Parts: sequence; C-alpha cells; structure tokens
Amino acid sequence: MATETLKSNAGGATGLRRVLLDNGALSALVVLLVAMSLLSGDFLTTQNLLNVGVQAAVTAILAFGVTFVIVSAGIDLSVGSVAALSATVLAWSATSQGLPVWLAIVLAVGTGIACGFVNGLLVSYGKLPPFIATLAMLSVARGLSLVISQGSPIPFPDSVSNLGDTIGGWLPVPVIVMIAMGLVTAVILARTYIGRSMYAIGGNEEAARLSGLRVKRQKLVIYGLSGLFAAVAGIVLASRLVSAQPQAAQGYELDAIAAVVIGGASLAGGVGKASGTLIGALILAVLRNGLNLLSVSAFWQQVVIGVVIALAVLLDTLRRKAGATPGASTGAAAGGGKKGPQALKLGLAAVLAAAVIGGVALFNNGSSSGTTTKVGMSLSTLNNPFFVQMKEGAQAEAEKAGIDLTVTDAQNDASQQTNQLQNFTGEGMKSIIVNPVDSDAVGPAVRGANKSDIPVIAADRGVNKAKAATLVASDNVAGGKLAAKTLAEKLGGKGKIVTLQGVAGTSASRERGKGFAEGIKEYPGIKVVASQPADFDRTKGLDVMTNLMQSNPGIDGVFAENDEMALGAAKALGGKAGKSVAVVGFDGTPDGLKAVEGGTLYASVAQQPKELGRIAVRNAVKAVRGKDVDAMVKVPVKVVTEKNVADFS
Repeated sequence: MATETLKSNAGGATGLRRVLLDNGALSALVVLLVAMSLLSGDFLTTQNLLNVGVQAAVTAILAFGVTFVIVSAGIDLSVGSVAALSATVLAWSATSQGLPVWLAIVLAVGTGIACGFVNGLLVSYGKLPPFIATLAMLSVARGLSLVISQGSPIPFPDSVSNLGDTIGGWLPVPVIVMIAMGLVTAVILARTYIGRSMYAIGGNEEAARLSGLRVKRQKLVIYGLSGLFAAVAGIVLASRLVSAQPQAAQGYELDAIAAVVIGGASLAGGVGKASGTLIGALILAVLRNGLNLLSVSAFWQQVVIGVVIALAVLLDTLRRKAGATPGASTGAAAGGGKKGPQALKLGLAAVLAAAVIGGVALFNNGSSSGTTTKVGMSLSTLNNPFFVQMKEGAQAEAEKAGIDLTVTDAQNDASQQTNQLQNFTGEGMKSIIVNPVDSDAVGPAVRGANKSDIPVIAADRGVNKAKAATLVASDNVAGGKLAAKTLAEKLGGKGKIVTLQGVAGTSASRERGKGFAEGIKEYPGIKVVASQPADFDRTKGLDVMTNLMQSNPGIDGVFAENDEMALGAAKALGGKAGKSVAVVGFDGTPDGLKAVEGGTLYASVAQQPKELGRIAVRNAVKAVRGKDVDAMVKVPVKVVTEKNVADFS
C-alpha cells in the first residue's frame, strides 16, 4: 500500500514536472497574465486583450517566418527591413505609379520573396554565413525603402488599410491575419516535405544531404518563405499606420528572433514549432502592454524586457538539460533528482519575475491615489535632450496640478507609439498628450481615443486625419527659415554650406528642412553643396560631418536640424567651428546654448521645450475639466546667438 502511494505521488510529481518543464513558455505566459491582472485592473478587459493581440500581430507574423530559418539552423536579420520595403513598394506602386491595388499587393509580396531568395542564394551558393548575408540584406532593403519613398511616408491605399481595421467593430483584422499565418506555419512544419526538410537540415545538415535532400534548394525555399512572411507583416503594419513608413519595423527582427527562442526553438536548429513562436510573441506584447498600464518608466521597461528574454532562454536551456538527463523517463528515482530542482527553479523564477514587475510598478505608482486624474503622454523619443526637457516641463506642471502623468518613449517607432496610445485608451486615461513620430501614422490611434471621448493634445507636431483638442507647437517651417536667414546673414549672402538632416520620414526633419530650403533660396550667392542624414544624433553628426569635410574642404557654414547634430559637426570641424565655419543648430538645448555662449555654435533656433511640455499638460487639464482650449497654441521660437544667450531662458 505504501509502495502504491509512493508511486502515485511520484507519478503526480512527474506529471507536474513535465507540465512545467515541457511548457516553460506557456507557463511563463500564464504567470505574466495572472501577475498583470492582479497588478492592474485595466489589464484583464476584452478591449485591452484585443489590444495585446493587435500589438503582437506584426512581431508574430515576422517570427513565424523566422521560425522556418531558425529550425533549419539559420538566422534572418533582414525581416524588419524587408517588411518596410514591401510595404513601401505597395504604397508607391499603387499611389505614385497608379497600378491596380491587387497588382501592387502582388509586387509587394514578390519583393519580400525576392529578398528571401537573394538571402538563400548568398547562404547556399555564395557560402556566406547566414548572419552576414541577412545583415547585408537588412541594409540593402532599408536603403531601397528610403530611395523609393525619398525618406517620406507614403499614404496607403484605403482598400488595403482595411487590414488595420476591425470586423464587426470589435475583432481586429491583424489578429485574424496572425492566426491564419500561424496555422499556415504549423501546417508547413508538421505536414509538408519542406517542413520535415527544415528539421532534418537543422538537426544535421551533412546527414540530411547524404540522405538525398537537396539542401541548397531547400534553403532557397526556406529563406523565400521568411521573405514572404516579412512582406505580409509589412503590409499589416503599414495598414495599421495608414502609411508606408520607410523607417518602419526597425529592430523588429530582434523581437522576432526573441519570440522564436522564447517559444522553445533552438538557435542550434532542429527544434521549434508555430505554437511556441506565437506564445513568445504574446509574452513580449503582454510585457509591453502591462508595463505601460502599470506606468513603469520607459527606461525600466527596456531593462525588464531584456531580463525576461534572457531568463526565458536560460530556463529553456535548463529544460533541455533536464530533458537530456539519462534515464529521465524511468521515474523520480532515475531522473527526478535532477528534474525537481529545475522545476523549482522555473517556479521560483516566475515568482521572481512577477515580484520584480510588481515592485517596479509599486515604485512608480506608490504615490498615486485611485482618484487622481490620469493623463498619458507619448513622446517620439527620449534619446534626445529636447524631448527630455519637454518631459521634465510636463512632469513639473503635472505635479503642480496634482495629476498622475504617465510618460512613454516611442523610440521613433510609429508602430510602437500606436500601441502606446491604444494602451492609454484601454486604460481609461482622462486625456492623452502625443508628440507624434509621424503625423499621419498616429491618426488611427488618435481616432480610437476620439471614439472613447478622450481629449488628445498634440505637442510639437500635429495629428492628421484625426481630432486633436489643441496643437501646442512652435512652427518648424518658420524656424527653418529663421535658421537660413541667420546663417546667410552671417556669411554675407555668399558661400558654400552643408546641411545635416534628421531621421528620414519624421515630420520635424521634413518641416525644418523645408523651411531652410525655402529660406536659403532668397540668397542665390549661397550654395548647398551637400545634404546628408545624421538621424538627430550627435555621434552620427560627427561621423557624417567628418566624411563631408573630405569631399567639401572649403565649406563656410553648416545647418543642422537639431543641436545634437550641430554639436557633432562642431566637434568634427575642430578649431574651424565658430571661426572660419559658422554652425547653426535647432532646439536650444542646454548643451547647444553652452556651445553658443562659448562661440562653437554661431546660433540655435530655440523652441523652449520645457515650456512646451508645461503648456501641453496645462491644456490637457483644461480639456479634462471641460474648459475651452485654443485650437492652436504657439510657443515662440527665437534665434539665440552669443549676444542674447545670457538673457535666454
């Protein structure tokens, strides 16, 4: 009797271990769902769960394609760029070239497949390592996307934009597409010859070749499938943003790879399945959604997500080691001694992850009461001093007004910003402040807030095709003209200059560049000898300016579309900056003003970002309280030079 009881307990323990060890990703997802539900009352709602599905869709579709490659022991770093290129081809061919939409879709899908085939050719016949081949395609596809679009978003055809809508007013089409592509992936992996070939090649490529598999041809198909799925993901992403963004899906290849690995696939090949990949994508989406709802700092979100990815891979490694234990199938006596600790580690790690999330959330929300007015603010990036100052001004005003302000960082990703605005809407924010990455792409998410009667305040950049209660901004075009006039007058109306542009496709770069180009036309003696993007980044400004100096040694002036690039250019110019070469920046950041005071920069067009943030919050509070707000609130811009920098604040 005692023996039977012991066997029963051992069998139950073995079953529990098997559930924990063989379904680690699913267990982690369940723990996350439970933790987020306990920590946020807004998480476990139908609308928010649908938001999670929509936000997981693009990553999941990309990841399904990457699953084929990883199962066959390869890697594909190009899927994000291929997605952007495919969407750009569709929008360009349907709008600029006037092709029928169905033909434009065929061209877009064909573009994705072609990129995949090129990857396959380089890997199979060119003998390039998959990492190098797909890294090259990442650059080529992104470059072609920028060339075709000229760096600006292209409106998406209305008939295709329906892919970003809902059926029946509640079921998101991206979720349906995600499920459909997941089923296709599952069938290919489990029921087809090419699927079995993937596992064989990933398990042992030489053995697969000796068994009669045409490995090179199979790899062509495998990478072609990855390109096909990337094209579908790009079309779905662009349909959500109602525009093809040349810089869309940057970094998505890393999320896709992470989703596949979190889902249980091995980077060594031979292991992986569609359901695991879907779970991996959902884990990433739940994390981002939940951390937004918990008002966790945008910087801490990156830390938490990185830790969870590392933890998931570590636990998967432990699971595989436990599964490989000799005699593991003979019961607790043979293998349980090693499996028990692994299951315990899995359980403890899950509890620890939930505790970390809860602790960070408590740290961020501990001072907020349930009755405090909640306002969400999505900034295009916090990797720029201008927007950091805007955040500081907004937070100071929020504290003064006694409201709970949640600030998120879109990292110059229009899709990520759309997700953040959807989360704000689902969370029931009383008002939303948005500093758009792109004015067109943010439209659908703002319309969602409009339907929920949530007033939206646009900051620094406007919102297109949606209603904003007010726009708080300085005039970037006017600022660009001021910069042109200032630089031209400094040079006496003649000379050679270069311009450093911001992130291609962003409205700030377009508007500042447009204003400068219009302003400099009034001075025919000044010639713009070179214009290159440096992405609003100081280091890139330094590198680009160094290169331009080699081909244009006799330049007299530089206009940079923000102070960060201007400071990088001044560093590259060395002793010439402020003496033989006049450098004009934009934004009036603290570092920029110090450089103006020191004579390194001749001038900066200052926008007073802290004041902009304060005014945005002030108007958000007015809108929440039902008070009238002006449709447009102008924050004055001013040219700051060495003469007036001491008086500027």
